Amino acid sequence: MNTTIYHNPKCGTSRNTLALLRERGIEPEVIEYLKTPPSRETLLSLIKASGLPVIDIVRRKEALFTELGLDAPGVTDAQLIDAMLAHPILMNRPIVVTPKGTRLCRPAEQVLDLLS
Repeated sequence: MNTTIYHNPKCGTSRNTLALLRERGIEPEVIEYLKTPPSRETLLSLIKASGLPVIDIVRRKEALFTELGLDAPGVTDAQLIDAMLAHPILMNRPIVVTPKGTRLCRPAEQVLDLLS
């Protein structure tokens, strides 16, 4: 089973999600998205596959979110996507992709729904 996690090792939820996968014998492809950010095409694909609105994939608690004015009324999905591409720290995490689907795993236990 091919599984991928978009991971930030400094994030407790991301570490816990990775641990849950490994406890179940799954060694996912780990993409540290701060070092290797997704392309626009990949990011758009992840957002679409997750079924979530773009704003839910943005890490709103990140100071940069407010500094860039992304909390202003009328900010478009395209502006949010451009901001995440320019500043990958704005991507919420972890995003896990398995054959059963794509999910933002917050809390970490949500990853269990993606496993057989």
